[in-house]
Formats: sequence, structure tokens, C-alpha cells
Amino acid sequence: MIHIVLYQPEIPPNTGNIIRLCANTGSKLHLIRPLGFDLSHKKLRRAGLDYSEWSAMEIHDSYEDFLGKLKPKRIFACTTKATNAHSSVSFEENDVLIFGPETRGLPSEILNQFPRDRWLRLPMVESSRSLNLSNAVAVFVYEAWRQQEFVGGR
Repeated sequence: MIHIVLYQPEIPPNTGNIIRLCANTGSKLHLIRPLGFDLSHKKLRRAGLDYSEWSAMEIHDSYEDFLGKLKPKRIFACTTKATNAHSSVSFEENDVLIFGPETRGLPSEILNQFPRDRWLRLPMVESSRSLNLSNAVAVFVYEAWRQQEFVGGR
């Protein structure tokens, strides 16, 4: 299982899409407060989520709370500031991918907790700024799952 962490997500439809992505790939989603929306937000529900998809999600009051509960072995910061591509690492069971808020990315106080070889980015043309958060998470998740030979998939 891959763990996806959204640090202070801001846009409900992105989070809704990521909830569904995690439910369909066997990944676990962790949301770190504060959230930029209420979980009952209509745009979040509009993603067509059913109750089984919500079961692959956990909410944490802070980044420290998340670390204390999960005690992850390896965390990768997914950021446009990285030089290593998402495909340059060999993902392992229970790896964690952390993504920052849509409008500002991971804050430096979290990003700088990781060695630079744990910073990953998606390749893009030079003039690009970033992908939509839910699209970026999907690319990362499917690369990690592919490397694990789509275990649990059909």
C-alpha cells in the first residue's frame, strides 16, 4: 500500500478525485488539517464518492500527529522544487508521498526535513509551472503501483 498525504489541501474537487483514486488503487489517503473546505462540501460529494471510498482516508490534526500515528519508514516530498523525477526511485510497500496545498506547495519547514534525494517531481516542459494536484497524485500513485506490479489490482 502506498500512503498519500495531502498537507492542508484547499480545493474540494481535487481531494474528491484523490479519494476516489486511492480507493481504486488500494492506496491510503491522509489529510492534514487545516483543510480549505468542509468534508461535506458539495463539490467534494460531486466526485460521486460512496461510503466505501471514504474508508481509505484518515484525517490528522497536524503533520506531527500524522508522523506519530503512522511512523513511516520512507517519505517522499512531491514538489516542483525537486530535480529527481518521480520514476527515479524504487518505491516500496508503505512508502509515503506527501503533497502540499494547491496554491503554495509544501512549506519549507516540512520540505527541508527530507534529504534532497527524497524530493521528487514530475517532468514537464520548461515553461510549465505545475500540474493540477489530483493529476499529479495520480501519476505518482500509478508509477509506485506499477513498480509493485499492480499488487491487489485486476
